[in-house]
Amino acid sequence: MNLIYEARASTILYNILVARRDRRPFLLPANICPIVPLTFLKAGMGFEFVDISPATLHMDLDAAARLLGTGRFGGLLYAHTYGEPSTPAAFFQELRTAAPSLLLVDDRCLCAPDLAPDLCDPADLILYSSGYAKVVDLGFGGYAFLRDEIPYAPQTLPYRREDLEALERAYKQSVAIRQPFVYADSDWLETGRDRPAWDEYGRSVTDGLARGLAHRRAINAIYAARLPAELQLPPEYQGWRFHLRLERRDLVLQAIFAGGLFASAHYASLAGIMAPGSCPQAEGLAGQVLNLFNDHHFTVAMAAKTCDLILEALA
Repeated sequence: MNLIYEARASTILYNILVARRDRRPFLLPANICPIVPLTFLKAGMGFEFVDISPATLHMDLDAAARLLGTGRFGGLLYAHTYGEPSTPAAFFQELRTAAPSLLLVDDRCLCAPDLAPDLCDPADLILYSSGYAKVVDLGFGGYAFLRDEIPYAPQTLPYRREDLEALERAYKQSVAIRQPFVYADSDWLETGRDRPAWDEYGRSVTDGLARGLAHRRAINAIYAARLPAELQLPPEYQGWRFHLRLERRDLVLQAIFAGGLFASAHYASLAGIMAPGSCPQAEGLAGQVLNLFNDHHFTVAMAAKTCDLILEALA
């Protein structure tokens, strides 16, 4: 496999999409980070959303298989919800056997980064990120392992930070009011950033991961001990952030902000916003999940206070 290293993980995805001769659309999970479908839009590649499975919270593989069986699609991007690390290798292999022309993307951007390729993963592209709010946050950088036979065409595009910020405001507004997003192309995708040599970058990722995981374990231990177990997602979903599933999520979120702290509610279903359709399982999860911070921006004391605020709100 070839190692690809760029300014952003989205840059790698874009470069692969523009190099493809097969212009059939892709399948994406409905709860994907909005930057992913925006990258498809910039590359002129179509896509449809697939709902998530209530059992795994990942893309519903049965629904994806039915759609792929129509022959209308040229690829599939699988994402690991909240960084849960398991990969459906058997499913990927079945697709590889049944339709060798499919491009299979294993998006591990929310997972802990691994600097060695997973040789048991049948995907064509295994994608990692060290950008903002990832498990290792260097503020830049993405890398991937790409099968030798897959074309890759590095692009150098004009970039304006103001365009990226305007795009973020626009899509966040559409998500907030659940209205269709109308894409207008601009210079938002960073492709030509100067970056450290791979060896230096790899050391930064390794060092950041060692520090970050120790800090996350300490914070997560507080959340796991103090918050009701029945509200917590399973441990394998607690790497990127610590996740609760609550019927009164917005009330709890407001209480956290009122207490001077912060949490988030990712990821919204993008069905009906960035492509037609409805994905009720993804929409249901998005309305209930609460992401509690466990990175370097959050201290042990802040985590303890967050627990106090949540317990008070629930009471």
